[in-house]
Amino acid sequence: MIRLTNPDKPLYPAALHVTKQRLVDYWRRVAPFALPHITGRPLSLLRCPNGAAHGCFFQRHHRRGLPAGLKAAPIAGSDGEREEFLFLDDLSGLEGAAQMDALELHIWGVRFDALESPDRLVFDLDPDPSVTFEEVKRAARDFRALLEAAGLASFALLTGGKGLHVVAPLDDALDWPTFTGFARGVASRLAADDPARFTAMATKARRHGRIYIDYRRNDRGASAVAPFSPRARETPSVATPVSWDELGRIERADFYCLDKVERRLAALRADPWAGYFDLRQGVSPAALRIFAGARL
Repeated sequence: MIRLTNPDKPLYPAALHVTKQRLVDYWRRVAPFALPHITGRPLSLLRCPNGAAHGCFFQRHHRRGLPAGLKAAPIAGSDGEREEFLFLDDLSGLEGAAQMDALELHIWGVRFDALESPDRLVFDLDPDPSVTFEEVKRAARDFRALLEAAGLASFALLTGGKGLHVVAPLDDALDWPTFTGFARGVASRLAADDPARFTAMATKARRHGRIYIDYRRNDRGASAVAPFSPRARETPSVATPVSWDELGRIERADFYCLDKVERRLAALRADPWAGYFDLRQGVSPAALRIFAGARL
């Protein structure tokens, strides 16, 4: 059990009762659900030493003096040089992240022991402020149908912000260029089929009135918020896995906060992502040919 410095420090301007100690307590309660998504993957921490409203920054490299639960994984960077990236494999790592005022945990789409074999496909549906959450949910269902046409089952994650992630676990058969090309092709296909609703281009002008499909979470070295991670917002919202049936009843992407997630997990009768870790699925050669930008 970690010894916290300044455990009574408030972390959220609109929820002063959420202190560093409260964050550690949250991680202790949800660790059995969160750790299977996080362990063994390179990790980026969004650290907020002055709370969620001020001066947050990302850290993904290990350095001396970090809490013992945060470990170093040597990984070759874009220039070929090996760098010490962060990862964790147990509750002590979650506690260590909280000690460092890390409000958000972001994971790579690959395990550090198989760095050239991505296994987690994620699409971030990021709406323009003029787009309602009902439209975002409709978009997620469209994405689900498109992935099903490619032979892939997918899962819905409330981001705790404005949008949704659609996540598909994969086998490790694709290399990074093919994996990224497939992700780009899926996003481009949906944007081309319905350009009034979607764009796969990051420029702000193209996003007006549309949902931006961020497929670049599937690049080597990119990351996406981990399931059950709090977010660095005004209030302590949480990135929460939900079932497709449940999604229809949810009113906003930041519906779940720390307290609600704890109550939800205590009352759940079925895992909303049932089968996620047992699913063995891959992208077929036919699917790679269908989506522009994917190469065999």
